[in-house]
Amino acid sequence: MAEFRVPERHAQLLEYAQSLTPPAGWKVEISGDEIIMMAGPSVIHQRNLLVVREQFDAHRPAGLMPSENTDLASPNVGKLRNPDLTYIPLSVVELGGNEVPAGLAAIAVEIVSVSNPENDLVGKVRDYPLMDIPLYLLIDPRDGRITLFSEPAGGSYRLQWNGAFGDTVPVPDPFGFELATGGLIRYPS
Repeated sequence: MAEFRVPERHAQLLEYAQSLTPPAGWKVEISGDEIIMMAGPSVIHQRNLLVVREQFDAHRPAGLMPSENTDLASPNVGKLRNPDLTYIPLSVVELGGNEVPAGLAAIAVEIVSVSNPENDLVGKVRDYPLMDIPLYLLIDPRDGRITLFSEPAGGSYRLQWNGAFGDTVPVPDPFGFELATGGLIRYPS
C-alpha cells in the first residue's frame, strides 16, 4: 500500500484538531483552514442511517467494509471529513491510525443534520469530489429529499440524481442496486 503523506499545513491543523476535547457526542472535521465541530446525531438520524446501511451491507462488494464516522483524509487538498457512513477497503487496517485516505472510499453517505445542514449541503458537496470520493449519497430528513452525486471530475460531481423519500435510488457499481427509501422518516416540523 502506498505511503500516505500529510502536507505541513494540514498536519498542523490536524494536530490542533486532535488536541481539542470536544463535548461528549461531538466530532471534529477539517475543510481547508476551517475546523468544524458538530453535535452528535439524533435518534431519527441514526434510524435513517440504519435503513440505508442495512441495504448497502446486503450489496457490499467483497473486500469493502462499512465504517461509521471514519476520518477520511485528503491532505493534498486540505480536507479531513467524517461521513456518517462509508465503505472502505479491508486493507486499510494495515495503515493503522485513525485516518483513511479519502480516495480509497467507495462512497460517503450523509444524513443532513438539523444543527448544521450547510456542512452537508454545501461544504461536503464541494469537498467530496475534491477528495476523489466517487459517490456521495445525501439524505435530507428536513424536507424528505435525496441526492446521489457521482462521477467526480475537475473538482465537482458531473452527475446528480434527485428524488424524494419513497423513491428508489439507482446506486451504481461497485454496489449496483436499487436503494429503497420508503422506510426513511423526516424530522418533525
